[in-house]
Amino acid sequence: MLPTPPQSPTSSGSCSPDDRLGQVIGYEYQLTDVLGVGAYGTVYKARSVKDGAEYAVKALNRFGLDPRQRAFQEREIRLHWEASQHPSVVSMKRIVDTPDCTYVVLEYCPEGDLFAKITDDGAYHGQDQMAKSVFLQILDAVQHCHAKGIYHRDLKPENILVMDNGWTVKLADFGLATEDRITSDFGCGSTFYMSPECQQSNPKPFACYSSESNDVWSLGVILVNLVCGRNPWKRAAIEDSTFRAYVRDRNFLQSILSISSGLNAILQRIFEINPQHRVGLDELRHLILECPQLSQEAEAASLPPTPPYSPVEKPVEAPLPYYGNGLEPVPNMDPLPVQQYPVYARPHFAAQALYTPDPTPPASTAGSPRHSPYTYQAKPAMPAYHGPFAGSANFIPSFPWQRCTSFVPHLANQVCWRGVMVS
Repeated sequence: MLPTPPQSPTSSGSCSPDDRLGQVIGYEYQLTDVLGVGAYGTVYKARSVKDGAEYAVKALNRFGLDPRQRAFQEREIRLHWEASQHPSVVSMKRIVDTPDCTYVVLEYCPEGDLFAKITDDGAYHGQDQMAKSVFLQILDAVQHCHAKGIYHRDLKPENILVMDNGWTVKLADFGLATEDRITSDFGCGSTFYMSPECQQSNPKPFACYSSESNDVWSLGVILVNLVCGRNPWKRAAIEDSTFRAYVRDRNFLQSILSISSGLNAILQRIFEINPQHRVGLDELRHLILECPQLSQEAEAASLPPTPPYSPVEKPVEAPLPYYGNGLEPVPNMDPLPVQQYPVYARPHFAAQALYTPDPTPPASTAGSPRHSPYTYQAKPAMPAYHGPFAGSANFIPSFPWQRCTSFVPHLANQVCWRGVMVS
C-alpha cells in the first residue's frame, strides 16, 4: 500500500464537534473542550472522572471512509500503540470504538510542539546541555521504534510534543510510519527532513532505500534545528545550492552555522550521502554523549533581512516541486536571532537564514476556533522564491488524521463491548 493518504472522507451523518462536549467516553474520559478540528475528526481535551487527570482524545470519524481510508486510519493507531510504551513517545492510553467514532485516548502535552519551542520561545538557543538532553530523548524514542520494526518517516519538530518547560519531549504522529525496513515509497515525509535517497523523482524499477537510514538523516536536521534554530538546507538534493555546497565541501556547514568542531564531525557522519556509510543510532548516541560542546558563536556579520517562509510543507508523498534555478533561499525558523555568518562566507549563503511564518493562518484551518499541538496544524507558509516557479512552494496544511494508517481490532487484555473498550 502506498503511503500517500487518501482524500478526506465525505462528511455524512457526523455531529458537530461541540455536540460531544460533556460526554464520558469509556466510562472514564469526559470531553471538556475542543483542542482542534480536522478533516478526519476532532481532538478534545478530556478529564478523567476517576482522578481528574487530563488527556487528549482524538475522535476519528468512521462515516464516509472507503476501505483505503480505513486502512490508513487503522495502521496509524496500531503502530502508535505498539510504540507508545516508551517514555519518549506520546502514550496511547486507550482505544474506545463506537459505531460513529474511534476514540484514541492520548497523553496530554499542554506546552505544544518542539517547533514552537524552538521558534517562539528560543528555548534551546545557546543551551547546549538542554539541546543535547532533548535530542537524546528523541533518539531514544526512534531507537525504540526501530527495535520494534517501526520506522517513523516523518520526524520533524512539529511531530514532537514538549513538557516540563521544554526539557521533556515526546514523539507523536505515526501517520506515515511503516514496518518496511526497505521501502520504495519515494518522496514520503517532509522535504526539509528527507534523505537524498528518499527524494528520487524518477526512481528506476525495483529501486528502494532504507527506512532506518532515512530516519537517521531526519534526526540530523532536527539536531541542527535545536542547536542553530534553522535548517541546514531546504532540500537534500543537488538543485539546492546549500546542499550542493555541502557535497563539495563537507566542512561547509561549519562556515555558515554556529556549530562546534565536534558537532560538525557528527553531522558529517549523519549527513553521509551513501546510506550504507551513515552512522547508526547506537554510535550516534555515543558521539553525542562524548561531544563536549554543540554550539559555537560565529563572528557577527551584517546581513540583509530575510523573506518570510516556514519549514512546514506537505508531509506526504507527492511530486517534488521544481525550484527553478535551484538557488533559492533555505528556510529557517525565526523569530530566533538570524544566524550570523563569518565575513568570508559568501553573501548568497549568508542570506539563506530562517524565515518568519506569515501570521495569517491557512485558509483551510482558519475557520477552526481552537488549535493545539494535537491538531498538527500546518504552520502558515509563503514562498520564499518569487520567480516564475514560486507557486510550487505553496504548501497545504496537514493533520495527523489526514495521514491515517492502521487500527488494532483486538488489543491484548482489552475487549470491545457494545462500542466501549474495556479492560
